[in-house]
Amino acid sequence: MDMLGKYKSCVAARSTSSEILKSSQDGGIVTQMFIYALEEGIIDGAIVAGPGDEPWKPEPMVATTPEEILAARGTRYNISPNMAVIKESVRKYGLDKVGIVGTPCQMQALRKAQLYPVGMRYVTDKIALAMGIFCMENFSYQSMKQIVEDHCNVDLHSLKKTDIGKGKYWAYTNRGAVSQIPLKVTHKYEQAGCHVCLDYVANMGDISTGSVGSPDGWSTVFIRSTNGDNIWKKAVEAGVFEIKAIDSVKPGLDLVTKLATEKITKNQKELEHRAKMGVNKGLRNPYI
Repeated sequence: MDMLGKYKSCVAARSTSSEILKSSQDGGIVTQMFIYALEEGIIDGAIVAGPGDEPWKPEPMVATTPEEILAARGTRYNISPNMAVIKESVRKYGLDKVGIVGTPCQMQALRKAQLYPVGMRYVTDKIALAMGIFCMENFSYQSMKQIVEDHCNVDLHSLKKTDIGKGKYWAYTNRGAVSQIPLKVTHKYEQAGCHVCLDYVANMGDISTGSVGSPDGWSTVFIRSTNGDNIWKKAVEAGVFEIKAIDSVKPGLDLVTKLATEKITKNQKELEHRAKMGVNKGLRNPYI
């Protein structure tokens, strides 16, 4: 099994816009790509994880302007059900070319909906660009709140950014303070469904991206589909991304492969455990 899925190319990249990089999670790949695609008419709008009513609680949003896309940048490490507004993006907003960003499980759900559009006829064929993001596990909003407030001792109202890296969960405040806790502390808060997922790098996206493998401030980008390849090449030619060969940066694909292998190996054991309990139906490996 290829732990990184099928892809045409892989690079380290970051946006060339200082405005986008200023508050982006890493290299600003998704934000920059959606703004470029919107301005070039490749998409009419994008389904993103926008700001919710409560601090750091994402809500799926149909963004139709660069300003709305910018408002959704950054990672919140809790669930935003972006698939839930696909119908709305087409039938309420009237979009003919839709961009969507999501976790590996959401990318898989999208592709299933395109193959079997039950209840989504004339909707899923409007997807023009699917951006996947690396994901080891996710948290509910309440879990994320407890991690940040109870363990990191940071009030959500003063939180500027969260990050997961180097075996730790990081919380950054608006005043510049940094709190960190070992990732092992967060394991009990993980969504149970994450423990049967066999995809770390969003195999099903047209393009997938995450920070692992690239230096700070950069992102690792896998260009997977023909559609993704065509759009990516146009964006690079337009100068909206700065790129480096992935084998020229550290830690490179070795670390991505290591984490992907760890996730798949660990969760395969959970699948085998569940199979012994008689709940193996629907839990086969979808990538083989």
